Amino acid sequence: MQIKATAVADASAKTETSGTEKAAQTPTRHSAVAQVTQKQSTVAPASPTRSGVEASAPAQDSPLGANDQILSDKGPAAAIAARVRDGSLTATEVVETTMARIVAEHRNTNAFSVIRTERARSEAAALEQRADLDVLPLAGVPIAIKHNIAVTGETMRSGSAATDARPVADDHPVVRRLRAAGAVVVGLTTVPELGLWGTTDTPERITSNPWNVARSSGGSSGGSAAAVAAGLVPIAHGNDGLGSIRIPAACCGVYGIKPGRYTVPAEIGVDAWSGMVENGVLATTVGDAALALSVLAARPDLAEVEPPGRLRIGLAVAPPYRCFPVDRHWTNAARTAASVAAAAGHLVEPTTLPYGDAMLSIFLRWLAVGSRDAAALPNPERLQPRTRRHLALGRLVQRLRLVRPAQIDRVEARLLEYFERYDVVITPTLACPPPKARAWHARGWLANVLATARFSPFTPLWNLVGWPAASIPMGMHPDVGTPVAAQLAGPPGSESTLLRLSAQLESLHPWRRTIN
Repeated sequence: MQIKATAVADASAKTETSGTEKAAQTPTRHSAVAQVTQKQSTVAPASPTRSGVEASAPAQDSPLGANDQILSDKGPAAAIAARVRDGSLTATEVVETTMARIVAEHRNTNAFSVIRTERARSEAAALEQRADLDVLPLAGVPIAIKHNIAVTGETMRSGSAATDARPVADDHPVVRRLRAAGAVVVGLTTVPELGLWGTTDTPERITSNPWNVARSSGGSSGGSAAAVAAGLVPIAHGNDGLGSIRIPAACCGVYGIKPGRYTVPAEIGVDAWSGMVENGVLATTVGDAALALSVLAARPDLAEVEPPGRLRIGLAVAPPYRCFPVDRHWTNAARTAASVAAAAGHLVEPTTLPYGDAMLSIFLRWLAVGSRDAAALPNPERLQPRTRRHLALGRLVQRLRLVRPAQIDRVEARLLEYFERYDVVITPTLACPPPKARAWHARGWLANVLATARFSPFTPLWNLVGWPAASIPMGMHPDVGTPVAAQLAGPPGSESTLLRLSAQLESLHPWRRTIN
């Protein structure tokens, strides 16, 4: 049965920029980061939480103006890079504006664990001396890195006091590629302990959702999603083990994509959670996400997001297990995406994904992979109680040999058969709004597991098999005031298809880019 197209755009595709300081004095030359000026009335007022952010001295007043619209069709990062390449904007000016905004706004969400004010300034100045500045795809673009991969001179704490507190000597391959493309790392974003949890908080800070600070930003790339949604950076790095890019992207109303296995260097932990974790990106627009992913993957073709040919799309709204109901507004987010796709000429059919026993296999692997990473920790006695319980269960799973390759083989065989009929599948990204923003690290293991299982049953399947998947905003939840989103997933090698379809949906059903 083909779904009738009923898509109606609910927001303007264009956004405006706003400077941070001295807007009236310099109205024309320099707006560095695109931001939305209209506030949403349902957003709760910011409430103070402990921040404890490692930061340099606050940035000086920015010279950048307020009303210079630089948002290109592809997004603010692409526009910033274009202006830095043509000389109408300098990387230093971009960094000054970005740092002023971060220092002024980040405590509303606690998105950052490290703010690199002085180092970012130095890196921007060095970037301006590069002979190839005029051809760099991310020239001068401010970017945030999730605080669980290596950035030279910074710690790699992974949200845990049990990790090594010494600065690392070399960049992760992903960071090297971003720097080589001209990006400037302005900060490291908050992550829950060892990236294991679906909400983002530590004993030092609770990362809130920019749209409603009483709610979580999701996890484990919650700091990255909050930084992008708050308009602090146009692009952020994240990584995704059971949905850790797509969950916070959906919570915070930004676009997030997890590439398939071997598309982007992983090199996370001992063995990238046995191949379930991938590095990816979160951005305010599909075009910016595609640009950043093309850099991470060293594949310029991924930056091209022209509409795809006619696709066969399955709409699968039933969850993989029936223990918890799916909020109708999240079901409607998937249906809206399907309706927009049908309006664009794609064949869309209701269908059911062959989950089988995949969720049990995922749960057992989630327990086991944490214990392997924890064995290399220098200070395991400092782990949070919920994490210690998790790791103990993981060791039990390993002793009983409950994780076997054949489990994945069965799931993948069923999915390969499914994708003989479809090019892409659309599901809700989440099953309900994000949990409350609270100190989840102080709560028990079972409370954390139930919270994540309740709101995120749709994302982990694609990590188990290592296939690409993305989350695309599809409106707002009328009761909670946080975004809703649809998940797009496809077989191995379908990153370009997902990006092109996402850009097409974005053009027909644009969303509010940032809260600020």
